[in-house]
Amino acid sequence: MAEFIKIYNENPNPKEIAKVVKVLRAGGLVIYPTDTVYGLGCDITKTKALEKIARIKGINLEKANFSFICNDLSHLSDYVKQIDSATFKVLKKALPGPYTFILPGSNNLPKVFKKKKTVGIRIPDNNIIRALVAELGNPIMSTSIRDDDDVLEYTTDPELIFEKWQSLVDVVIDGGYGGNEPSTVIDFTDEPTVIRAGKGSVAII
Repeated sequence: MAEFIKIYNENPNPKEIAKVVKVLRAGGLVIYPTDTVYGLGCDITKTKALEKIARIKGINLEKANFSFICNDLSHLSDYVKQIDSATFKVLKKALPGPYTFILPGSNNLPKVFKKKKTVGIRIPDNNIIRALVAELGNPIMSTSIRDDDDVLEYTTDPELIFEKWQSLVDVVIDGGYGGNEPSTVIDFTDEPTVIRAGKGSVAII
């Protein structure tokens, strides 16, 4: 049974952040708010946790399009091949914000993602998830929590999320109501291409 932890976005409590990071370091799964919808994630270095999320989502881990949540752009060079200055300018302008940028992956990607040529990078405009990543010291692998309901694709109420997911994860963070519009996904591996129009304005490119 998961722990339900209240953390405030305006001023995330360092003790609560440390508690959640301890769970992530132990290979636990965590549900957290972002600047778009609630996400499910784990430490990118914990293979068993990554496999568990892939099982929950019913997808093949090696082919999965998960994104990496970073605290800021300083992690970029760890997982992304060198990008041109025009692309970097767009990233700098857009982030933190409701975007996922697909970029060419470097050789430093975790072992399970070695076959992938690209990596999705997210820096949400949300203090809770960024504080978790900063404390953890490396990105969190993230995927959106989708709903089975066709009308309501994303659950926004953390209590309802907890009700549904408590037996599958280790922590659900209550960071207030989430959004129900996902991030805008832009592929920068070649010509900038909008893969999914979401909360972020596509005018950025």
